[in-house]
Amino acid sequence: MSKFKKKSKTSQEIPTSALPDIIFMLLFFFMVTTVLREATILVENKLPSASQLQKLEQKSLVANLYLGKPRETDRFGSEPRIQVNDVLIELNKIEQWVLQEKDKLPEVDRDKLTISLRIDKECKMGIVNDVKLQLRKAKALKVNYASVQKAS
Repeated sequence: MSKFKKKSKTSQEIPTSALPDIIFMLLFFFMVTTVLREATILVENKLPSASQLQKLEQKSLVANLYLGKPRETDRFGSEPRIQVNDVLIELNKIEQWVLQEKDKLPEVDRDKLTISLRIDKECKMGIVNDVKLQLRKAKALKVNYASVQKAS
């Protein structure tokens, strides 16, 4: 009689052929769903509500200027302050900031820069007028007032 040998080679390896596909799907998912923060807001910013809003077309041509009472009143005081990007600035520095924002854009789009004023609804109108005057001096004539949709 002949001897029969059992060939029992069991593999202990984990199949990894689909692993790159899974990794790229996860990477793509997180890239699509992640929202990046524009700036850390250092001032109070409760926007007023409006009934008729218009959405801005090109967000790359928009520079945000925040105006309101500082969140850290012990460090910055309680008077309304101006914030651009991540920095609090003085009123006389607005013209310099507008020129810096225009320099970031291609020469063709420099006249299309829109300054979006994000003003706290508790802010006094005097400082808003001072900011608008500084923007006029800097030749930033396209101004947008940000607000939230009024609940119906």
